Amino acid sequence: MNLNRLNSDILIVCAGAMESFEFAKAVGIGMVEPAINLTKILLNLKQLPKKIIFIGSCGLYKDEKLLEIYTATQAFNYEISAIMGLSYTPIEINLSTVSQETTIINSSNFITTSKDIATKFKNLGFSVENMEAYSIKCVALKFGIEFESILCATNYCDENAHENFIQNYPKAKENIIKYLKSKGII
Repeated sequence: MNLNRLNSDILIVCAGAMESFEFAKAVGIGMVEPAINLTKILLNLKQLPKKIIFIGSCGLYKDEKLLEIYTATQAFNYEISAIMGLSYTPIEINLSTVSQETTIINSSNFITTSKDIATKFKNLGFSVENMEAYSIKCVALKFGIEFESILCATNYCDENAHENFIQNYPKAKENIIKYLKSKGII
C-alpha cells in the first residue's frame, strides 16, 4: 500500500517489530520509545495531521471477545503496584468522568498475567490493555492532535497471555486491516 495515497490529515502509527503495517509508521514498543519517536516524527512534518490513529493489539481484562476490534480515545497509565496498594502517582487518573460505554485502555510497560489483577483493572473501569496507547495519546494531545486507538484483542490478561498473543496476532492483523478498509481509513 502506498503511504502517499493515505489521507494526509491522518497519521497512522503502530508499535513496530511484530506489530508492523506497511501503511503505518512504527513508533516503538512500550511507553518511552513511542513518546520519543512520535515526537520526532511530528516535529519533522511540514504540516501536522488532524488525527493520529494508533493500531495494534490488546489484551482483555474480562469477558469481552477475542479477535474483536476495540476503538478508544481514552487511555491511561495505571500500574499493578497501585492496585496492590504498593504505590501512588501524582498523575491525575479520573475514570469517573468517562462514560461506562467507552472503551478505556490501560497502558504499562508490563503485560498483566494474573486473572485476579485483570478483574481489579476491569472493576476500575478499564476494558483493555495495550502498552503504547497512553504514550501516543499524550504526545497527540500535547501537539493538539485528535487521538484514536483501533486495537484487536489477541488474548486475555492471564497466565496464557503471551502464548495466545503469538497464536492470535496474525488473525488480529487481518482484522485490523479489514476494519480500516471498511471505514475508508486505508
